[in-house]
Amino acid sequence: MPDQSSFTRRGFLKGLAGACALGATGALVGCGGSSSDSSSSSDTSSSTATSGTTHKVEMVTDTGGVNDQSFNQISWSGLQRLQQEEGWDVSYLESKQESDYATNLDKAVDDDAELIWAIGFAMADAVGNAAKANPNVQFGIIDNANPTDASNITGVQFRAQESSFIVGYIAACVSKTGMVGNVLGVESDVLRQFEFGYKAGVAYANKEKGLNVQCESQYAESFGDAAKGSSITQRMVSDGCDVVFQAAGGTGVGVINACKDAGIYAIGADMDQSYLAEGTVLTSALKEVDVAIVDVSKRLLSGDLKGGSNITLGLSDGAVGIPEDYSLMGEDVYNDALAVEELIKSGDIVPPATSDDYDKFVASL
Repeated sequence: MPDQSSFTRRGFLKGLAGACALGATGALVGCGGSSSDSSSSSDTSSSTATSGTTHKVEMVTDTGGVNDQSFNQISWSGLQRLQQEEGWDVSYLESKQESDYATNLDKAVDDDAELIWAIGFAMADAVGNAAKANPNVQFGIIDNANPTDASNITGVQFRAQESSFIVGYIAACVSKTGMVGNVLGVESDVLRQFEFGYKAGVAYANKEKGLNVQCESQYAESFGDAAKGSSITQRMVSDGCDVVFQAAGGTGVGVINACKDAGIYAIGADMDQSYLAEGTVLTSALKEVDVAIVDVSKRLLSGDLKGGSNITLGLSDGAVGIPEDYSLMGEDVYNDALAVEELIKSGDIVPPATSDDYDKFVASL
């Protein structure tokens, strides 16, 4: 297996330098779709090739869809960077339901894609089967390790508990009611990173600041139900929550809208979601999926990185974090949050990603 440290220290940080070439609000300009259960988009008319080599890369979304204002959208923006900067042929296939995963992966193979990205842990089984059936095609999956021992699957994971810890700390520091909330998508190991990282950040702020902020969490069991996200948030508001962190894809858009309507703070996930509700989104737990996709794609197709790898990225790699805008939280809270970030990078704080680790973390405070 290739040395992971060589990727995380050199390749990712090199890619991070140009990460923001594509703005969030313009990420999907020019995308098209079909009237079938799955839609696709490919637009290479504005390509400006720099490498002299054209590759075909296709991604398959999860059920949140490519316009989820979150995880899938930022993944697609990574492929668009490859199109604009390298002249590559990129496209997506949109999954409306879980049964679309295998069909879309097969279609991407039929489209002669050299590298196929599966966006989300829910596609692990489908990717494993597709890779076994197509050993000459490279596959990558976001938020899951290589689900098999196949040498043509690369797993990319993020320590989302680290950025979630920071926004939990911020939420506790700014709360006036002493109650904060957390709305999550489909329960899984990945989403538990957000849940327990956030709760631990609240607990740490309580200890360090002499607070007694309580946190309630609920899973919506969907990444594409904005109405359910809104209704859960409304209940949390009635319980007294004045800050709500969402990690729920398209469902989270409903959370943010409900926070805006209630006049409380929301915290975004994956990308800087402040543009969705100016004055409402306090901060966001960033996950630089677009940068990882760009870097891993280049390395896989150049042969610098071999398939079969498992890559894990966090704060120390510049892969998660928070936006620089601190206008809603104030400079003091922001600077304290940056100090917490440094403690995580140094290993003095290890944010928990599971219930057991959370219990141990709280007991150690």
